[in-house]
Amino acid sequence: MVHAKKENTAYLLARLPIAFSMFGHGLVRMPKLATFSEHVVSQFEKTMLPAALVVPYSYALSFFELAVGVLLILGLFTRFANILGVAVMVSLIFGSCLLEQWPNVFTQIVYGAYFALLYLYADYDKYSVDYLIFRKK
Repeated sequence: MVHAKKENTAYLLARLPIAFSMFGHGLVRMPKLATFSEHVVSQFEKTMLPAALVVPYSYALSFFELAVGVLLILGLFTRFANILGVAVMVSLIFGSCLLEQWPNVFTQIVYGAYFALLYLYADYDKYSVDYLIFRKK
């Protein structure tokens, strides 16, 4: 296990901002899932995606964002959470491309790269539930 204190602290400081961003995205939509879904469906009406795909995705998205956020806040299953975060971003990038929302694509690529870097440096994730549960003694 890596015991470099600065790197461990830096990893925590990098993990928490994106964790709370994802947590916040998911959390604020929970009380208004139907309204959010209607908004997403209306945005995609003029794209090639059928509503039969958009509706379930629009409901599931907030749960995935919330899950990624909670897992990263806790530092639990961190590698999996980062992979899930990239998968969420890939789905959002695809949707943004269909909507031709190019500035959103750039932002989502940055998020995806951020998740990939967190995945790459996960060995420094000492301040986490993962470390408490799974550390090698």
